[in-house]
Amino acid sequence: MSNKREASRVAMQNSQDSTSMNRRHWLHSTTNGLGGIFLASMLAQESSPIVQAGDSSGLHFPAKAKRVIFLFMHGGPSHVDTFDYKPQLAIDDGKPLPFDKPRVQFSQTGNLLKSPWGFKQYGESGAWVSDLFPEIGSCADEITFVKSMHGSNEAHGGALLKIHTGSDTFVRPSMGAWVSYGLGSENQNLPSFITINPTLGHGGVQNFGSAFLPAEHQATRIGSSRADMKSATIANLKNAITSSSDLRQQMDLAQNWNRSHLARNGATHLLDSRIQSMELAFRMQTEAPGVLDTSGETEATLRLYGIDNAKTENFGRQCLLARRMSEAGVRFVQVSHSYWDQHEQLKEKHEELAFEVDRPIAGLLKDLKARGLLEDTLVIWGAEFGRTPTAQGKNGRDHNPHAFTYWMAGGGVKKGISYGETDEYGFYARQDRVHVHDFHATLLHLLGLDHERLIYRYGGRDFRLTDLYGRVVHEIIG
Repeated sequence: MSNKREASRVAMQNSQDSTSMNRRHWLHSTTNGLGGIFLASMLAQESSPIVQAGDSSGLHFPAKAKRVIFLFMHGGPSHVDTFDYKPQLAIDDGKPLPFDKPRVQFSQTGNLLKSPWGFKQYGESGAWVSDLFPEIGSCADEITFVKSMHGSNEAHGGALLKIHTGSDTFVRPSMGAWVSYGLGSENQNLPSFITINPTLGHGGVQNFGSAFLPAEHQATRIGSSRADMKSATIANLKNAITSSSDLRQQMDLAQNWNRSHLARNGATHLLDSRIQSMELAFRMQTEAPGVLDTSGETEATLRLYGIDNAKTENFGRQCLLARRMSEAGVRFVQVSHSYWDQHEQLKEKHEELAFEVDRPIAGLLKDLKARGLLEDTLVIWGAEFGRTPTAQGKNGRDHNPHAFTYWMAGGGVKKGISYGETDEYGFYARQDRVHVHDFHATLLHLLGLDHERLIYRYGGRDFRLTDLYGRVVHEIIG
């Protein structure tokens, strides 16, 4: 009798070993392909109970914008050298700042430093724009300049996290992930959140991650900081070894395992995200390559974005991809440009960096308008903070989270206005101040989402992008 039981046990063990070997063999054979990349990384995680979300299905009120393009200038361009004209700064050049500097500063700075560039008024609005940005200046009548932004962190890492997630101290979902969670995608064959050439430092993937939101809401990345856009693509988009039909069979097998696990053990947050991510990854193979392929664009369009110039080509391609992604139904596209951190060589480096982005950004605005997309596409330009009007060394400026400029165009904002003011030198936001939480609340409002009702329950409390704060800046909404 014992021999029979032993034989039965051995047979069962052999069967289990065989199943395990087959499973491992299948995983190994697919790790070079799209399905395998997603599956191998996701199966390595522990399952956890699904977290119930708040009532975020559908809009809370009529939306003015359907999608967002966020042009992020990593490093912090100087607002007093770009869009916040301060004639008093030129008058008092070289003099001490006549009021107290912040108690906490990133570094020590000296006396006032005038801008190396002139400013001109543009359009019917008469907006003052630096000579760094003549092309964007030509679009001034489409733009709302918010000149009284302020944050709470003097360091790049904390400031980037604050702008992107609303928190500089805890891991939180990024604003693109919140938008994806609240609205989903307009195109089920593409991700709802794309980030192009993001920095992998200063908070890294947290700046475009989903944190405790379901994983399908994290960004799909194209390249990283200043990568060459000529051959830009989504990693592992195509499997050069396995045919689409075979890959579909492999996916079905994996999904059957996953769904069987769900049936036996109940829904889990991570496992449900695995299923959704794997299905999206498979569907992306049919549509994403066409969206990424810009070979069909006209010569006139390529010139509009500056793709005919070696210095503007790379960022021009990023902006063109952003337009194509938005046009195809991607809900939130972030385009990043580095590295605007001029503690020295302010004139040389700001001039170089501004030239790289000026024409492509203006081209994006003009192209969106010509295609009828600007009305419901919210374009945002900004960084993690501004810079001091006082000098660091002979030709530099330090970090300044106490005042900086953002601008927005399209997507329901008023055209050709400036909102808020800084002091006479641009050190502090003084009038109609807009905190980062207010910016996030306004962004969500334009998309039809109430920032106080877009919530997600996790760890025993309700979370939102604006935490416990935030005021919608109705004054800039058209």
